[in-house]
Amino acid sequence: MPYGPSSVLGEVLRNKQAQAVVRKYAPHLDKEIESAQMWYGTLAQVTTMLEGIRIDPAARNALYAELATLEEPDEEAASPRDEEMVPVADYESEDVPSGSAQLVAASHGTLWQTFELELHGPAHGNPFTAVTLRAEFRNGDRSATAHGFYDGEGMYRVRFLPDAEGEWSFRTTSNARSLDSVTGTFYCGPAGSADHGPVRVHAGAHFQHADGTRFLPLGTTLYAWTHQGAELEKRTLASLAGSPFNKVRMCVFPKWFVHNETEPPRYPFAGSVEEGWDLHRPNPAYFQHLEQQIAQLGGLGIQADLILFHPYDRWGFSTMSPAADDRYLRYVVGRLAAYPNVWWSLANEYDLVWSKSTDDWHRIAAVIGDHDPHGHLMSVHNWVELWDNDVDWVTHASIQRTPEGTREWRERWGKPVAVDELGYEGDIEWGWGNLAPQEMVRRCWEGVVRGGYVTHGECFLADDDVLWWAKGGVLKGESTARLDFLRTIMEDIPSDAAGIDPLPSDFDVPVGGVEGRYYLAYCGIMQPRLRTFHLPRRTRFRADIIDTWNMTITELPDLYEGTCTVSLPGRPYLAIRLRAVEGQ
Repeated sequence: MPYGPSSVLGEVLRNKQAQAVVRKYAPHLDKEIESAQMWYGTLAQVTTMLEGIRIDPAARNALYAELATLEEPDEEAASPRDEEMVPVADYESEDVPSGSAQLVAASHGTLWQTFELELHGPAHGNPFTAVTLRAEFRNGDRSATAHGFYDGEGMYRVRFLPDAEGEWSFRTTSNARSLDSVTGTFYCGPAGSADHGPVRVHAGAHFQHADGTRFLPLGTTLYAWTHQGAELEKRTLASLAGSPFNKVRMCVFPKWFVHNETEPPRYPFAGSVEEGWDLHRPNPAYFQHLEQQIAQLGGLGIQADLILFHPYDRWGFSTMSPAADDRYLRYVVGRLAAYPNVWWSLANEYDLVWSKSTDDWHRIAAVIGDHDPHGHLMSVHNWVELWDNDVDWVTHASIQRTPEGTREWRERWGKPVAVDELGYEGDIEWGWGNLAPQEMVRRCWEGVVRGGYVTHGECFLADDDVLWWAKGGVLKGESTARLDFLRTIMEDIPSDAAGIDPLPSDFDVPVGGVEGRYYLAYCGIMQPRLRTFHLPRRTRFRADIIDTWNMTITELPDLYEGTCTVSLPGRPYLAIRLRAVEGQ
């Protein structure tokens, strides 16, 4: 059939004649910053974004008319369809004793720490797809099923995160006879002082760990930090250790984008860039490295918000078939679900992953839910169109916007709101990555006071092209110290409060806190000399003037109640904190 608006750009560009037509009407295609991602878009999608075509419908029509004279190859006939491989019951012959695989497992575990069964089993054929393995773990009347995975060289693993102390038993199920009906027990002891379990949604719009410990996220962005090599990754971890950030947004797959155009040291599947990928064979070394870095984050008390798909891809991982997607997801979830500090982010900018439909995202969420016995948090991040966060499997909203809509989003969905992409401090060419530090801090304060949670990022040009937002390294900006200060303010709310909730506010200054006990008003770029508050009567409040940029707190000498006016120093970036006097 002829090329047309539904033709995929990458397929068009593989045809030399069609490529010449596209470049005739879009001569600056190679300079487009999203070009790697656009490769997988249809012409109709791409031509709404490319400068020159987007503003000239006549040129777009001429492009389609000229392409219509060329024939698009039958890709389905040229490439066999990737169908799910069904494991067979006779993967091992009947003379192999059931449950005969060598088991290595500890006799004791720890609450909220990953417990692992290591099984030495068969390696013929393709064990990644030919063998199924799971284990049922029991503690009294309670049970949970964890899915295993093949880790190469005849090694299989099943991982579990015990959520109760006492004796646990386990029993495996597999189509490989040697791996089937392996049984055992272990005793789970009390949690360590730093182990609080996975993060859950709490009180509607907030978070807490499974043991009830409050969790107040303050994130940062490190999309491709695990694909940079040992030396740079070590520097990144050292920077994180000295930072205020307790959540990291990071990609499972490598990324190809502006200031991140280097090949990773390893790839997620067997194969090569030149010869293509065997999507039936994950690369264990790739995922072993990823999980080691997740564990390192956990040791620093940092949550790993794992982005499972993204559009900035030159290797084809964003355009795998549904069957390949599902195999990848089962493998990743099997490997990582027992890590307590994992969150699932289905996509970064899902609406730029043009190869997937709304139904695909729902299917992906179902696969994750079916294979994660520990129920980790799950979200979908947008570019332009907000995801429908009403759906049951979405635990919290992950938003790309400035934070002024945070309260509205909370009320719309009744879920926590993480403004995960509100712009980056830096000095690169594009507006999303050259915020002044004052503006970065302002946006973070706005999001927090409006009842949400925020994520930082940095994009400073460097001779070595190491930008924190993409590759990690060393934090350079002025906002980090101010966000450390913000974190102390977030943590200083009443100890029995789940978090900061939006409170009645005037049109110009947002107010958040805990109704009747704690109020936090943020003035942003405004510089008032006074502010009137309507506090509860017969309750006295102490007032603090917080300079969010200079990181100072000035306690005022007077007490306030009812309708009252607080004098202010008349400079920008101030917050006013009002706390009820205890024991009055």
